[in-house]
Amino acid sequence: MGAAASLQVLHNGEKKKLIRRFRKDRSQLIRHSVQGAFVLLNAWLGVQFYLWVRYFERGGVGWQVSRPSGAEGWLPIAGLMNLKYFLSTGQVPAVHPAAMYLFGAFLLMSMLLKKAFCSWLCPVGTLSEALSSLGRRVLNRFGRRNLRLPKAVDIPLRGLKYVLLGFFVAIIGTMSAEELLGFMNSPYGLMADVKMLNFFREISLTAAIILGLLVLLSVLIQNFWCRYLCPYGALLGLASLLSPVKIRRDIGTCIDCAKCAHACPSHLPVDKLVQIRSAECNACMTCVAACPAQDALQLSLPPRNPGVAEPRWYRRKVGPVAMTCLLAYIFFGIVLYARVTNHWRADLPKHVYQYLVPRVNELSHPGI
Repeated sequence: MGAAASLQVLHNGEKKKLIRRFRKDRSQLIRHSVQGAFVLLNAWLGVQFYLWVRYFERGGVGWQVSRPSGAEGWLPIAGLMNLKYFLSTGQVPAVHPAAMYLFGAFLLMSMLLKKAFCSWLCPVGTLSEALSSLGRRVLNRFGRRNLRLPKAVDIPLRGLKYVLLGFFVAIIGTMSAEELLGFMNSPYGLMADVKMLNFFREISLTAAIILGLLVLLSVLIQNFWCRYLCPYGALLGLASLLSPVKIRRDIGTCIDCAKCAHACPSHLPVDKLVQIRSAECNACMTCVAACPAQDALQLSLPPRNPGVAEPRWYRRKVGPVAMTCLLAYIFFGIVLYARVTNHWRADLPKHVYQYLVPRVNELSHPGI
């Protein structure tokens, strides 16, 4: 009996009818490929930035490479400060301008495509996901699963990242444009990226213990850092509430198997809602991949005619290929715009780098 004939055997009015997918879901393969490509991009930028720093640490001896502006994507606080300065003055700051443009790109992605940056591009999110996967495989051997905290603990802990976000926003929000410019032009502000590199190169015992504890917690508890502590993710999550793209469930096609809810890394009740509005949704499409019913769950734009049943071909679905293309368009489009307008590179005079880079550990925060 063919697939079409088999489906005819089922009663048309039954909600539990099973409509199997005729094509294998490729969303997670595509998403993991995008994650891997972005990790490689960041690794290349990291190596280039390290070689650039070592050149000046050696007193200008050896092979000189150009400073990779893309490394400023690891300076979200500088990006936020520069964005506020730009909104206050209309001028692009000369120091770490790429940080502002990359920060703006990731913010725009969230406003349009939910918190897709976290699950498709962020290297920390990719690492967190890999650690959770490792923990799941190890724990499965002992007949156990990743720990899932009870709601009484989970909800307050989720609020921590918003508290951390509020702390940074409150400080930066009270700074005037002159104070922001003064901070970024200070020796500490100029060398913020080098300071970050040295934090990991010369990591203290205390910091190493904290990082090791975070790694362990990420192995035991799915996406521990992203779920509870990342202020960047908290900001992008709030921005994602504006996104027209959402996970939407077709009640008529849904078979109530709850596989989507079990698969959701954010533990959202996908099987109980018509659409997911939560700031915790990462648009990872894991729930869509887990759904066995054809088109019962989709990441899509709002229906053209709300309240009116639409044929499946008429729905504005955002598939994994479309998501990849849209993320690439936003990312490379903003980078290209910054380059064309000569606001991408912060090329300070060489003698400034020659003086400050070897002395970076002597620089203290302007507020201290």
